[in-house]
Amino acid sequence: MSGQTEFEENIRKLRKALDDAEAVVIGAGAGLSTSAGFIYAGERFDRYFSDFAQKYGFRDMYSGGFYDYPDAGTRWAFWSRNIWINRYMDPPKHVYENLYSLVQDKDYYVITTNVDHCFQKAGFDKKRLFYTQGDYGLFQCSKPCHQKTYDNEETVRKMILAQGYMITDTNELIVEPGKEPRMTVPEELIPVCPVCGEPMAMNLRADDTFVQDAGWDEAAGRYTDFLKKHQDAKVLFLELGVGFNTPGIIKIPFIRMTDARKHAVYACLNLHDAYAPDLIADKSICINADIGDVIASLQTGA
Repeated sequence: MSGQTEFEENIRKLRKALDDAEAVVIGAGAGLSTSAGFIYAGERFDRYFSDFAQKYGFRDMYSGGFYDYPDAGTRWAFWSRNIWINRYMDPPKHVYENLYSLVQDKDYYVITTNVDHCFQKAGFDKKRLFYTQGDYGLFQCSKPCHQKTYDNEETVRKMILAQGYMITDTNELIVEPGKEPRMTVPEELIPVCPVCGEPMAMNLRADDTFVQDAGWDEAAGRYTDFLKKHQDAKVLFLELGVGFNTPGIIKIPFIRMTDARKHAVYACLNLHDAYAPDLIADKSICINADIGDVIASLQTGA
């Protein structure tokens, strides 16, 4: 069977599984946002971080997030740009919106390790989303002295403007011709905890200081209830762009639930690493392709 024919056959199988499903559980990793154009290196990195690359030597946003900057003003200059372009700007491609069009009339729930808020911006119901690893749009106490998070859009916007950027109506960042952005933010914009006065941090799961606030607990509870509600139903576990860095959050549970449930189907979409174990091979659909292309094919029936 040729590669193209195999792809078309898998699209047909996935389309049927989606049509037949009484519930859809979407498990999304970084590969989905990559397909939508949220690339952390290359042209997009160069456009917003060429000054940081020249001074500090790193070549992608991920590395920049772990760099030991000389002071808080420089660190927040980097992080405010990173937050803005990966949280408050829309991705270049409409992959999330197209995915929503496929499931909006289904009983669905989303669990994701992504922190870029793309699902909600694309129209997915907030009450059907579980962001397990945090949100670029939230601050928390770095200590942390209490289990609460804080919206950061207003503060991040001020940081961006203080660096010399202008923000367009579509939240794009531009710098006046002939000028260079500043690589620091004023001390008065550096966020501190309103309770203990310690520095604020991103609400991103990196260690045991990650804050799981009331919203996180409620989303986790809704996800558990959704799975119980559809225990005996025809469920499509749709895994999108999930790698092997944290397989215990989405991949392994999806495989185990597919094995345990008589009517479940497991679909794994990944550009390079679509895989299902022999245990559930007869209940699985694996497609090695760009996720955006797969979703577009499902929309058109091609």
